[in-house]
Amino acid sequence: MPLAEQIERLYYQKTDDYGQEFFDAFHELKQGLNDGSIRAAVPDAASVTSGWKVNSWVKMGILLGFRIGELENMSPDNNFPFYDKHTFPLKKIVIEDTVRIVPGGSSIRDGCYIGRGITCMPPMYINVGAYVDDGAMIDSHALVGSCAQVGKRVHLSAGSQLGGVLEPVGALPVIVEDDVLIGGNCGIYEGTVIKQRGVIGAGTILTGSTPVYDLVRGQIYRREGDNPLVIPPDAVVVPGSRAISTGWGKQENISLYTPVIIKYRDSKTDQSIRLEDLLR
Repeated sequence: MPLAEQIERLYYQKTDDYGQEFFDAFHELKQGLNDGSIRAAVPDAASVTSGWKVNSWVKMGILLGFRIGELENMSPDNNFPFYDKHTFPLKKIVIEDTVRIVPGGSSIRDGCYIGRGITCMPPMYINVGAYVDDGAMIDSHALVGSCAQVGKRVHLSAGSQLGGVLEPVGALPVIVEDDVLIGGNCGIYEGTVIKQRGVIGAGTILTGSTPVYDLVRGQIYRREGDNPLVIPPDAVVVPGSRAISTGWGKQENISLYTPVIIKYRDSKTDQSIRLEDLLR
């Protein structure tokens, strides 16, 4: 039986008696997540809106791992107490992986893919199901949430977060494609897709409920039904505001936060962010 079908069957099975087949299926899934052969979401040319599709069965398998796991003492010594499900230890990384994990309190959970040449600045955290491709930099106090997909040479700047999602299992995770720069203290949530070479300015928050105003093309981008919020390729997005046009809010000159696309990436933009290459 294919692994996907096996995990779906076990996921819906109502039992408190977890036999060996549960653990065998889960460990096969986790091995695939670790080596990148299995992903929570994959590029999909048939999806004309986002270019991605979610693999619901992968998230089912991760949730199954939490269900069958038992709380275990993972403390290195009595001064640093850590307790988690035994099915999700820290990811094992060796020097041959060419991943820089700078000392200072970072953690990478088992069951995620970490490409070659990744730089991890402390403290940062990468959760289960995430996929971080070659040459990315995860800066201090940054979070790559569960099942988030991060492309090649992405810089996730200090204090920024890519939201995670395990439930509902059919929900698309956050997608950040190749060569995207995410500035400091940004928040990317609710399955937002940032296409290639986008630049997200410091302090920008992108969610499924926040419309994005494109000042260059005169368009508004938002999540509609099952279609996620998609930021176009090369877009430069910064925090903005939108005045309330009616009622008491207008009377009091109240404005609402909204992200704004102010330009599309050009040679001047490339020159201003070229310093990132020197940090890798």
